Amino acid sequence: MPLRGYSTSEDNLKIGLVIYGSLDTLSGGYLYDRKLVEFLRNQGDTVEIISLPWRNYAAHLTDNLTFRLPPGLDILIQDELNHPSLLGANRGKHPYPVISLVHHLRCSEQRPAWQNVFYRLVETHYLRSVDGFIFNSQTTRGVVSEILDNSIFEDSMFGEAGLGQRKPFIVAYPPTDRFGQGFSERQVTERAKSGPLRILFLGNVIPRKGLHVLLEALSLPQRTQRYTKKNQWFQLDVIGSLATDPAYARAMQHKAVALGISSQVSFHSSLDNSPLVEKLSNAHVLVVPSSYEGFGIVYLEGMAFGLPAIGTTAGAAGEIIRDGETGFLAPPDNALALAARLKHLAADRALLIRLSLNALQRYRQQPKWEQTAGEIRQFLLEMIKNSEK
Repeated sequence: MPLRGYSTSEDNLKIGLVIYGSLDTLSGGYLYDRKLVEFLRNQGDTVEIISLPWRNYAAHLTDNLTFRLPPGLDILIQDELNHPSLLGANRGKHPYPVISLVHHLRCSEQRPAWQNVFYRLVETHYLRSVDGFIFNSQTTRGVVSEILDNSIFEDSMFGEAGLGQRKPFIVAYPPTDRFGQGFSERQVTERAKSGPLRILFLGNVIPRKGLHVLLEALSLPQRTQRYTKKNQWFQLDVIGSLATDPAYARAMQHKAVALGISSQVSFHSSLDNSPLVEKLSNAHVLVVPSSYEGFGIVYLEGMAFGLPAIGTTAGAAGEIIRDGETGFLAPPDNALALAARLKHLAADRALLIRLSLNALQRYRQQPKWEQTAGEIRQFLLEMIKNSEK
């Protein structure tokens, strides 16, 4: 049977993607969405971007008064980030399969418990309203499964779909190969041998990413030992949007001054392409001590350049980082533990080289995006075919 809207080929799909703002936003989640759209269009599919305006959470809830599922599609993918805007549109029987692309849940983030109780209620209602899921990690799948009482998923990719019944899903890891094969072992080894520890923080400058913890950790040895401009043990480059949370970004710049480390910290805002490659090439270690990550594309992208990654034990960083082998996992919000790991790397260059080479190998083992995106497309095809039976 031909797919909806097409009488000539089962292989050309008409797909919608619901996002907030612009697909060109520089973040891991938007990179995933952008690369998926690029892949699908290269297969000959039509992908319509349905962009809702960025506002606050309460304003997003008011979208339910007006937003409805767009007509004329074979299937609709909704970035789960948009969940507060989609409750009304998803109500009742869908004209085509509606798939939620889940990077991480809002209620998984660190905030006052009463707020997360509210967000969990809204997200649970939303998650029950869709027909299937694309997850970016096993951790994200596990969190959603727990929220839905572990009763919503088949062990295999496809099962019965429907409200209150088991729903199909696919775990599809994000695109991490945009920089190609990355560094060579020789480049990684030579880079690690000398100079202060060059640390790279890569992510939007927002509280969840933990820059405040990193700055505090870097200041601890400075307070207990005497360092001069000729004997500084680290340099930190902060790369990420300063406009997403301007108040927090300003606070971090002031914090670096107050902690006495501003001469060793450089804020670059967002970088992409050649400027970003240059920073990744020159760094020794990637540190993003997030309070929660649904996957953490950035850790693997750093590993392409032989950068050991330091993340936290919260969220999915442990699916990428093997503690003591390809980097370190520290407890979230623990500056003392983070400082100890950084000082260890700065002092022991043999350890830095070993972790760097292991990180490079871990990157090379990751499935290529073409393979992963192809599996997503096959999942979408199966969802459409099953809906037409």
